[in-house]
Amino acid sequence: MYCQLDAIVTASQQKFADKVAIDDNKRQLSYAELEQAINHLAHTFIDMGLKPGQRIAVYLPKQVKTVISILAASRAGLVFVPVNPVLKAAQVAYILNDCNVKLLITSQQRATLLGDALQPLADLEHLLLVDKTADADTFSADLKQQLWPQSAEQTYSAPDIPVIDQNLAAILYTSGSTGQPKGVCLSHRNLIAGAQSVSQYLHNTAEDKILAVLPLSFDYGLSQITTGLLVGATVVLMEYLLPRDVIRQVAKHQITGLAAVPPLWIQLAKLEWPEETSCLRYFTNSGGAMPTSTLQQLRAHLPSAKPYLMYGL
Repeated sequence: MYCQLDAIVTASQQKFADKVAIDDNKRQLSYAELEQAINHLAHTFIDMGLKPGQRIAVYLPKQVKTVISILAASRAGLVFVPVNPVLKAAQVAYILNDCNVKLLITSQQRATLLGDALQPLADLEHLLLVDKTADADTFSADLKQQLWPQSAEQTYSAPDIPVIDQNLAAILYTSGSTGQPKGVCLSHRNLIAGAQSVSQYLHNTAEDKILAVLPLSFDYGLSQITTGLLVGATVVLMEYLLPRDVIRQVAKHQITGLAAVPPLWIQLAKLEWPEETSCLRYFTNSGGAMPTSTLQQLRAHLPSAKPYLMYGL
């Protein structure tokens, strides 16, 4: 039994060290490289003075550094708060203030857009920028600013941080469609048990390639990461503009598992799925009930893919 979420990477890298773990279409990391990146960033957090149980927010699109940040927080005994990258400055500030975030990880451009919204946040002390900037001090004189650590030749071991599976691991915020967003608190045990359960009934293995389309701030989106890394699969991160882009990624990477929500599935069902997408072994739906007509269309497009309707009865 794993005691903390990041341990799933350690276990997988012992079996699949050279296998691609994460691919964001710009950069790939093997399981061994991901393990080292997690250790390096975890030590960076500790060197910044962050203490176990403190919250860090990740305000980035789906990219390799987003995944590293989430797992490094776990390894350092911190609590990660993935913030939906489409949220505006006031919405981001509300979340950071609501759960007493100490560190914000984001890009230079996003930090600039947040601007004065960061000023009144009493608990926010650190800003970690994932890209280089010659003018990082313009964001807030009150924040201790740091750049993403450069790749090091030395090997980093995991920090010795006592964590039990009942410790808080993450706070995921609701969309706020019916009021202010609410933070849902998840322990390491919650996240690991969810990944084990889902990977079991989807029959996930190291042979799978999972396309992560949904936001990582959404539990169903984050699940694609945890489920894939648990079994040693390859997880492809994607930010899509058009539904057709999803189909292209399935064909390009020979994706075997695809998760989406009804609005996206309705659009995808109306498109042509070329022969190259016959690699898809299964597709899953959650976040709302899939219309029967949509399911019928998808079955016609993808006769060899098994549907899993993961919402409601």
